[in-house]
Amino acid sequence: MNTPLTSRTSASRWRNLGIIAHVDAGKTTLTERLLWKTGAIHRTGEVHDGAATTDFDPIERRRGITIGAAAVQARWTPHDGAEHRLTVIDTPGHIDFAIEVERSLRVLDGAVAVFSGVDGVQPQSETVWRQARRHGVPLIAFVNKMDRIGASLDSTLAQMREKLDAVAWALGETVGSESELSGWIDYVARESVSWDEAGNASRRAWSDAETARFEPARQRLVEAVADHDDALAEAFLDGRNVEAALLKAALRRATLAGAGTPVLAGSAFKNKGVEPLLDAIVDYLPSPLDRPAVRAQSERGETELAPDADGPLAGLVFKIVQQEHGAQTFVRLYSGTLRVGDTVWASRREKALRVGRLQVVQADRGQDVEVAYAGEIVAVVGWKDAISGETLSDAGERLALDSIQAQPAVLSWRLTAANSGDLIRLGQGLASLAQQDPSFRVGTDADTGETLVWGMGELHLEVMVDRLRELWNVDVRTGSPRVAYQETPSRAVRGVEGKLSKQTGGSGQYARVVIDVAPREDGLFEFVDRTVGGVVPRNFVGATEKGLRAALAEGPQGFPVVGLTVSLTDGETHAVDSSEQAFQRAASEALKAALAQAGTTLLEPVMALVVDTPAGNVGDVVGDLQRRSGRVLSIDDKGGRSDVSARAPLAQLSGYTTTLRSLTQGRASASMVFDGYETARAPKAA
Repeated sequence: MNTPLTSRTSASRWRNLGIIAHVDAGKTTLTERLLWKTGAIHRTGEVHDGAATTDFDPIERRRGITIGAAAVQARWTPHDGAEHRLTVIDTPGHIDFAIEVERSLRVLDGAVAVFSGVDGVQPQSETVWRQARRHGVPLIAFVNKMDRIGASLDSTLAQMREKLDAVAWALGETVGSESELSGWIDYVARESVSWDEAGNASRRAWSDAETARFEPARQRLVEAVADHDDALAEAFLDGRNVEAALLKAALRRATLAGAGTPVLAGSAFKNKGVEPLLDAIVDYLPSPLDRPAVRAQSERGETELAPDADGPLAGLVFKIVQQEHGAQTFVRLYSGTLRVGDTVWASRREKALRVGRLQVVQADRGQDVEVAYAGEIVAVVGWKDAISGETLSDAGERLALDSIQAQPAVLSWRLTAANSGDLIRLGQGLASLAQQDPSFRVGTDADTGETLVWGMGELHLEVMVDRLRELWNVDVRTGSPRVAYQETPSRAVRGVEGKLSKQTGGSGQYARVVIDVAPREDGLFEFVDRTVGGVVPRNFVGATEKGLRAALAEGPQGFPVVGLTVSLTDGETHAVDSSEQAFQRAASEALKAALAQAGTTLLEPVMALVVDTPAGNVGDVVGDLQRRSGRVLSIDDKGGRSDVSARAPLAQLSGYTTTLRSLTQGRASASMVFDGYETARAPKAA
C-alpha cells in the first residue's frame, strides 16, 4: 500500500520541477498537456486562445505570453511504478521576465528544458540553461514540435552539444514524420510507444525486426552513460545484458550528478510524447531528498540543513503575488515543518510573524492546508510586507539562506499620473509591483523630481504600466526611455577617511572610518573588515557596511556603482557620541570621497542578438547593426535564410524591431538577451 503523499515520509515521491525554454518553444502548451494527462485539469486550454491554466493573468492572456511563473500540482503514476506528486512551475520564456526563471530555479529540484525541434537551441534557451546549471539543477530535455516541417531531433541534439556544451542522451527516436508523427522508440525499455490521434500511448516490446534495427542505438546509449556511471560500466565491460532497470538507475544517478541530460521528443500540441515525458520526470529528476543539504547562516556561524521535517525550520520566500483575497507569499521549505498558527522569524524584516493561512497553489486558485513539510512549496496568505529572498526560521534560530539575485535593470521610463487625484494610488501600485518583482525598481529623478521606473526591457515596463492601469486604475503617462548605465572605480585608492563630528551641545554624533577601495571585474560589491584591536566595535562595523551600500546608489556621474571591494582598515569611536547612524553617514562620505579620488568608468548594458532573416537581406541587416555600434559574431546559413548573431549596446537599439521590419519587408525577426555591461563608448548625461 502506498504511503499517502501528504505525509512527511513520502518525500521520495515528490518532484518539484520547472518548465524552462526560449519564448514560443511550447512551455505553456506542454504544461497544459502534463496537467491534462495527469487528470489535474479535465480539458486543455490553448495559449493562442488565452485559456491556458498557468497563464491566468488577464495581461498574459491578452498578449499570449507567460509573464509570471505559475505553480500547479498534479499526480502521476508511471506505467511500472507508484503514484508521485509533481509540483510544476511554468516559467516565462521572454528575457524581460528572467527574474521569474531565476527565482524558480533557485527553489526547484529539477527542470525540463523545452526546445523547438524546428528552431533548435535559441538565445533564451542558452540563458535559462546557464541559469539552471548555475543553480546545480538536474535537467531533462524535451524536443517539441516534432510534427512541424523541418523538425529534427538529431539537429537539436547537435546544437545542445555545440551551443550548451551539454552531454545529451537521446532516450529514443520518433516514428513517422511531421504531421504523421505516430510513435516513440524507447531505447531504455526496449519498447515501441504508439500514439493514436488523441495522443494516447500504448506500449509493446520490440519485435525481432525492431530489435535488430534499434539495438545498436541502444548500445550506443548504454556506452555513453557507462562513461559516467561505474555500475553500468562494470556490466557493459563484462558483456552482460543491460536490462531496463539497470540502465534507468544509471541514467538517474548520472542526471542527478549533472553528468548528462536525458532527451525525449514529441509534439505537446498534439499530446504526443507527454506520457513518456511524465515517466521520465519521475524516473530521472530528483526528489527533495536527492538534493544536497543547503547552507544557512546563524548567529553561531554556518550550518548545513538536510531536507528533514524534524530539523530546524528554514524556508525561502521566493515570490509574492497580490490577489483579491490577500497577498500570497510563496515559500520553499528546505528543513523543518511549518504549521498554521506558528510564529516564525523573517530575516530581512527582522521580526516575528504569525502564519495565519497556508495554501497549496493551483495556478490562480489555492487549497488551504494545515501543515507543510521540508521539500514542499506552499504559500502563506495574508502577509502585507513580505520581502522576496528572505528566510523564514524558528524565532530562536534566526537562520539566513542565500538570497535570490536579480539581474540589474537595464532600461527606465519616466512616469506621471495624468490626474493629480491618482498620485496616492500610483505610489501604492508602484510599491506593490516592486514588492512582487525584484527586477522592477522605482526611483526619483534628482533634478526634476519625476518618478522613474527601471526594468529589464520595454516589454517588462509595458506590462508594469498595464498593471498600474488595470489593477490600480491609474491613468499613467510615460516619458522617453533611459538606459541604465553603471559606474565602476577606475583605479584603486587607499586610506580615504570619512568623519562625522557634531559635538556642540546636546547629544553629539561622532564616527571616523578609513577605507581602501579596489575595482573588481565581476561587477559585485564586497566589504572586508580589516580592522584590528577592536578599534571599530562589531555593531559599528555592520553600520559601516550599511552606509557603504547606501552610497553605491549614485556615483560621481550620477549612476549606480558596481564592481568594487571596500576594506575598512581603521576607525575611531567616542564613548558617548558614537552611534550606528553616525557610522553609516561617515562610511557613506568616505566612499563618496574615494570614488571622487579614484574616478569612475561608465558602463553600458550590451545585448546579444540573433536575427533570423532571409538570406537576401543579410547585407542590410549587418549594415544596420554596424551603424548601431554592433559587432557581428557569426552568420549561419540555413538554406534560404540566415541567423545573424551579434552584440550591440542597448542604447543603440531603440526602435530596432521597427527598423528591421522595414529593412526586410517584415520577413525578419530578432531575439535579444542581456549579455552584460561593457565600457560605454561615450559619456552619457544622467
